[in-house]
Amino acid sequence: MRRPSVVVAVLIFSAFLFPGFAPQQQSGEMAGYSAQDAQTERGWESKFQAIPKPENARNYLERLSAHPHAVGQPYDKDNAEWLASQFKSWGLDSHVENFYVLMPWPKERVVEMVEPTRFTLKLQEPPVPGDPTSNQQNEQLPTFNAYSIDGDVTAPLVYVNYGVPADYEELERLGVNVKGAIAIARYGGSWRGIKPKLAAEHGAVGCIIYSDPRDDGYFDGDTFPKGPYRPRDGVQRGSVADMPVYSGDPLTPGVGATDPNRKIPDLHTVPVITKIPVLPISYADAEPLLRSLTGPMAPQRMRGALGLPYHIGPGATKVHMKLAFDWKIRTLYDVITRIPGSEYPDEWIVRGNHHDGWVNGADDPLSGQIAEMEELRAYGELLKQGWKPKRTIIYASWDGEEPGLLGSTEWAETHAAELQQKAVMYVNSDSNTRGFLGMSGSHTLEPFINSIARDITDPETNITAWQRAQALRISRGSGGGGAPIAEDGDQSVAEQRREARSRHDLRIGALGSGSDYTPFLQHLGIASLNLGYGGEANSGGVYHSIYDDFYWYTHFGDTTFAYARTLAQTVGTAVMRMADADLLPFDFASLADTLKMYVTQLKALDRTTRQQIEESNRELQDGVYRAVNDPQHPTTPPKEQAAAPGQALDFSALDAAVDQLNRAAQRYQQAVAAHNGAMNGASARQVNALLIQSERKLLLDSGLPNRPWYKHQIYAPGFYTGYGVKTIPAVREAIEQKEWQQAQENIGKVAGVIQAEAQLAEQAANAMQ
Repeated sequence: MRRPSVVVAVLIFSAFLFPGFAPQQQSGEMAGYSAQDAQTERGWESKFQAIPKPENARNYLERLSAHPHAVGQPYDKDNAEWLASQFKSWGLDSHVENFYVLMPWPKERVVEMVEPTRFTLKLQEPPVPGDPTSNQQNEQLPTFNAYSIDGDVTAPLVYVNYGVPADYEELERLGVNVKGAIAIARYGGSWRGIKPKLAAEHGAVGCIIYSDPRDDGYFDGDTFPKGPYRPRDGVQRGSVADMPVYSGDPLTPGVGATDPNRKIPDLHTVPVITKIPVLPISYADAEPLLRSLTGPMAPQRMRGALGLPYHIGPGATKVHMKLAFDWKIRTLYDVITRIPGSEYPDEWIVRGNHHDGWVNGADDPLSGQIAEMEELRAYGELLKQGWKPKRTIIYASWDGEEPGLLGSTEWAETHAAELQQKAVMYVNSDSNTRGFLGMSGSHTLEPFINSIARDITDPETNITAWQRAQALRISRGSGGGGAPIAEDGDQSVAEQRREARSRHDLRIGALGSGSDYTPFLQHLGIASLNLGYGGEANSGGVYHSIYDDFYWYTHFGDTTFAYARTLAQTVGTAVMRMADADLLPFDFASLADTLKMYVTQLKALDRTTRQQIEESNRELQDGVYRAVNDPQHPTTPPKEQAAAPGQALDFSALDAAVDQLNRAAQRYQQAVAAHNGAMNGASARQVNALLIQSERKLLLDSGLPNRPWYKHQIYAPGFYTGYGVKTIPAVREAIEQKEWQQAQENIGKVAGVIQAEAQLAEQAANAMQ
């Protein structure tokens, strides 16, 4: 997202002119608390928020990012041990928990053009003068994609744009396919692991992924070190494991990786390892390859910003790729810190951020880790002053997030039974820069996290983080920190603006994947949040490169570390408030409202998909494609598609289930109101026990079609999008794949979990009475 300097100035000025942006006064009410307890809680929260210091965050970042610290490197272990020692020095119970995972490092990397001329790619990021850690080349892992299979292939080169399904449809129209070829795709449009997955499904024998300057380079602004964007030799490392199937150690899905001595099976039997070799490169290395291509010109939407004609191929250009990896079991170092609960010790609030990076990792992930550190330091100070959380608080500094959410997944799988019994909420953060609060997560937590945002002051504007997020949505129609607030753009900008002005709470985004909330929410059914600030400092240009370091962050990121403090205040307050509430502040009405929106979107998707099939087939029958085809630049008409069933999908079961949940939600709200929003004693314990299980009701033991590890029926990463969320995925993806019978069957299954949620809400309302 581009830096919004002008917009920000307008919004600051608006704070003084329009009541919608006027600073809000804290109300005495706090969901889950009596009036007296709310006053006490606000006192502790105020003390907590005064403790985090930007200068501490800066010092932590300088120390943690001083050397590369990928999984298996010495400084990764060193950082984990240092974190644990810091937490202990603050009077906290902290330890390192080890897991043993498959984590390959590259042994050999060769990419060369062999026809029509010879050119060997550098595959190297050079140091930058003035950036002291960019020259640590003896410590930096080479540029690579984790969990690429070994391979040695020579084949024609074909440009596939982002390498997503729509691009392959376009290639088919142009008469081009990648069977037997090496696909070269640019980063963007989907999570990187989708690119080799789709290339292999279309018959490619290898895949190269490059960073085009249109997406995170000079097209957006000055490149590093003059500006924040990716320089010509910058490379984006990253995992290409098929995480939409399962996250964590590739060898132990569903089970904690606790055995350091297990044998490694035939890699071709491991579902998440790529079927073809894949390697990332810079646009400096990509340019000669792309310039040599001939064949059809790529449509305008498929062109990048390099100064060359974007031909697709294939032609005379042939490329040789040779990759080999060491395929070793390496040790993870999760740092686990526990503050015992004084009244409800068997109810857990879990909070995490990862500490491993691809290289020095100042922005990703340490900008979030330093906020987590200040939260724990502040808790240590409060404990000395007499504060005791009612619930147990568990903080985690995860290892191995970058290769595939390894540390969080293995910890969650190892402790799954206890977590499903005790975990109330998981709160995640990752990268953090300047700007707007991004809020995504379980919609039962939507009013709760909105209440937190109303109590946090934005350091640049002195209005609340909530007001600034609201202003962004009115200005641009997007979520805070760039987070989408409707899946696949289904909610119009005008609708988002209208809601931002009129709805009591800002909608929070749904979670797909890409960070450590995945095993907690989508595998175990623990209500989760993902929080972070962003939108003003663009870190995409150095993402997963050697240039994501302390020098870059202190010049182009959160340069004053004010937002490190603000993230600590935001997340730490959320953890405290949930930990100390007598009645857990969950809300079923927000979930019901969101599900109604999702079902409306599904109906529209069903309708438009049918219309697209009908129109395409009609144009084929009427000869439209033939009539408009340019004989000098011919394209192939699309294939005739199987007609959709005559009747639209029957969504009545989903409608009825959502209505049932809405009625139960209203009844629960009335019961809470009758208790003035709070209660305690045995009745509170009974209600809380139900609320803890509310997210679990949205799971199916059988999981999603073709990926049983993902059990959540409302939120999941898309099978062909990766990080991007698919809401009600079993139905949505069946419609997208035109699997009509499966879609109808899955409507019934999802209706069943929503009915179970409604029944739990009814039970909670009865227990309140």
